[in-house]
Amino acid sequence: MIEIKNLTKSFGDNLVWKDVSLQIEEGRTLAIIGKSGCGKSVLVKHINALMTPDEGEVIVDGRNIFKLNYVELRLVRQQFGFLFQGAALFDSISAYENVAFPLRYFTNKTEKEIHKRVTDCLEMVNLGNIGNKGTSELSGGMRKRVGLARAIVLQPQYIMYDEPTSGLDPETSEEINELIVRLSENLNITSIVVTHDMHSVLDIADSAAFLDEQKLSWYGTIDELRESNHERLMSFVKASEYQI
Repeated sequence: MIEIKNLTKSFGDNLVWKDVSLQIEEGRTLAIIGKSGCGKSVLVKHINALMTPDEGEVIVDGRNIFKLNYVELRLVRQQFGFLFQGAALFDSISAYENVAFPLRYFTNKTEKEIHKRVTDCLEMVNLGNIGNKGTSELSGGMRKRVGLARAIVLQPQYIMYDEPTSGLDPETSEEINELIVRLSENLNITSIVVTHDMHSVLDIADSAAFLDEQKLSWYGTIDELRESNHERLMSFVKASEYQI
């Protein structure tokens, strides 16, 4: 479980948000939503201590990550997988080698063990036959799925998704959403999703955190979101052109 307690972050005199507190339960999916510039990505970077707050704590599995030493923090970070907005694949190597990279860097697995794990992960994202392809040969949706295979290859407890459906057509976006749900259920992964896409939020998330006006303006379950009369939250949702 991840607990965020009273986080406050500023850059110089510019307050990003203050006193942000929420919990992400094991095996559940949290969507972080809000307008551009509200601090969604900044919040995510605090969850694995890529940034440090002015005040507050992030507790991962009972430990305040801002008080860990370098070795301890590195081990915690290995519990997190990432799917970046543009997939962030290495263009100079194949899809297979992109997925294998974390295994080669962080583990002592044999080539036989690496091959089995990479093959299994590519099959989980419905790309079992593309390992030898270069990344330039892949469509946007395929690149996202290779990125997702790489995100799960170290068997993380947590996955962070940065705009996972950005730039994709509706059919491909739906496929990515289905993969996120399936992996969460089958692997018992806790997911944090930064997105503007309310289609995704309503399809994949168990709860949502709405950042607005330099604070956590609303936080609750998706069922509560559907029934909410929070004016600024509803304005944001309706602006996404998705009627709930």
